[in-house]
Amino acid sequence: MRLGIVGGGVMGEAFILGLTTRGIAAAASITVSDIREDRLCELANRYGVAVTTDNVECVRDRDVVILAVKPQSLPEVYADLRGRLDPGQLVISIVAGARLAQLTVGLDHEPIVRVMPNLPAQIGEGVSVWTAAARVSAEQRELARRILGALGREIAVPDELYIDMATAVSGSGPAYIFLFMEAMVDGAVHIGLPREVARELVIQSFVGSALFARQAGRHLAELRNMVTSPGGTTTEGLLMMEDAGIRAAIIRGIVAAYEKSRSLGR
Repeated sequence: MRLGIVGGGVMGEAFILGLTTRGIAAAASITVSDIREDRLCELANRYGVAVTTDNVECVRDRDVVILAVKPQSLPEVYADLRGRLDPGQLVISIVAGARLAQLTVGLDHEPIVRVMPNLPAQIGEGVSVWTAAARVSAEQRELARRILGALGREIAVPDELYIDMATAVSGSGPAYIFLFMEAMVDGAVHIGLPREVARELVIQSFVGSALFARQAGRHLAELRNMVTSPGGTTTEGLLMMEDAGIRAAIIRGIVAAYEKSRSLGR
C-alpha cells in the first residue's frame, strides 16, 4: 500500500506509527508533506519515511492520500491538489469541520472518507468515527477500515451528521477527561496526598475503570452503583458533585462542542 500523508503534525505522525507498527504499510511506501522542513527531517530520521514540501509530489502514484492538516490550511491544499488526484485514489480526511461536499468540490475528487479520530490514536488506543462518500467502493471502504484500525477502534456511521456528534464526544472527549483527572488530582492534594501519588492514583483509576466498563458490558449506572454503598464515602462525594451540577455541566459542554462543530462546517 502506497500512502501520501499531507500534514506532518501530531495526527500525521500517529498514522505513520500505527501503520508501520501493525505492518499495514512499510515506511518506504509512505510519503509525508509539510511546510516545516525541520519537522520533515524529524519524521524521516525517526521512521524512515520519504518527505517533501510539495503536496503534489506527496500524492503522486499513491493508493491512499490522508489529509491531516489544520482547517485553515485547506485552501492551500485545494489549490495544490485540485485536479491532480487520480480517480482511483482514496482520500481520507481528518480535517475538522470539512464536510464531504466541501472536500469533493475543493479537490475535484469523489472517493473521499471523512474521519474524526482522537488523541489516544497516538498510542494506538484511539477511536475513529468515519463515513464514506457515495463514490467510495466496497474495496476502498475495507481499505479505510484497515488504515483506521491501526489507530485503535474504528466505527463506521451511515451519515455525516454523526461526525459532528462524534467530534463533541470522542474528538473533544480526552480534554474533558483530562480536566476531570486534573481536578481529582487537585482535590487529592488539597486533602494532603503528595501530588505524584495523587496523579498515579487518578490515572490508574481511570485506566482500570475504563477497562472494567468495557469488559463488564453493563450499564454505566449499574457499575457506579457497585462502588456506591448506602451512607458511605462515595455516596457523600457523588452528592456534592451532583449538587454542584457536574452532570448538567458535562451535558451542556458536549452540546456546545457539537454546535461549534456544526458551525465550523458551515
